[in-house]
Amino acid sequence: MSETQSDAGPRRPATLDDVARHAGVSQPTASRVLNGSDRKVAESYRKRVLDAARELGYAPNLAAQNMARGTSRTVALVISGISDPYFSAMAAAIMRQAEAAGLRVSIAVTERKVDRELDLVRELRGQQPRAIILAGTGYVDPPSVDQLVAELQRYEETGGRVVLISRTDLPFETVTFDNHDGARQLAVQLSGLGYRRALVLGSGTPLLSMRQRVDGFVAGFTESADGAETTVHLPEFSWEGARDLVLGLDDAELRRLQLVFAITDDMALGAIAGLRARGLRIPDDIAVAGFDDITTLRDVVPPLTTVHVALDTVASEAIARAIETDGPTRTVPAYPVIRASTPPLPAPAG
Repeated sequence: MSETQSDAGPRRPATLDDVARHAGVSQPTASRVLNGSDRKVAESYRKRVLDAARELGYAPNLAAQNMARGTSRTVALVISGISDPYFSAMAAAIMRQAEAAGLRVSIAVTERKVDRELDLVRELRGQQPRAIILAGTGYVDPPSVDQLVAELQRYEETGGRVVLISRTDLPFETVTFDNHDGARQLAVQLSGLGYRRALVLGSGTPLLSMRQRVDGFVAGFTESADGAETTVHLPEFSWEGARDLVLGLDDAELRRLQLVFAITDDMALGAIAGLRARGLRIPDDIAVAGFDDITTLRDVVPPLTTVHVALDTVASEAIARAIETDGPTRTVPAYPVIRASTPPLPAPAG
């Protein structure tokens, strides 16, 4: 007795050729019925093909169809990390805008690893989504930038679109916000409130946009008033990193500070945790400011001074460019929002 396919092991998926043979039609006819061709097929043939597909459990290869037609409804979003409040908010904004445009979003996470970003782009290129949106932060001196550019250019050559968010290190369409000027404007306003001695918490990971925030804040702060001082530290780029650095500060350095500026709100909240563990009150003993204006700040007491980034506008621009080319780089304004964590300081006694 011959061994059946079910006896031999798992059944292989039915193919288009299987459906055509089962329906007694040609493969092109079966393809036109199942793959949505505009060419008309006789109703009798169409019914035979559909019945055969149902009986065999045939599922179309959507990836192959999308590659052939260039009509994928999927946008691939590549971000640094989903647990980071900023990137989770960015992902949510992208998904809202994509849904409004009739698109779906798949998410890939790089974990801030350059090699992983390159591997993910290679994999996504094979899946041929309609667009690849890179929302992870670019590196100051990435080791594999030429390889990444080559992979993305090959992807565009097959009809895909590449959109960058808040990174200018690659030669593709970009939607960004001004990290340097947003931080600079914040520093100028804080200087105007009387602050002269600030600790700046940057990133131990060499991230381009984070360096721009540090440089912008230092420039704005030191240029706005005589005698203004900044000390820059580069902790691990996380809530824990900011907290641990504050916990390890020398007592004398801590007592001199009037203000802590962190390059993200998440790090600012970590700094607040460290300052409170050191017995300091916010803002009575020391002021704190961040960058991003993440939604979780609604629950922070006192309300945190920060730089607002209009993520919905950024996401809308990115999705528009994923659908069709929209011209040169668009810079979405980022602007300071002064809140209770940085009250005006009394004028020094004359």
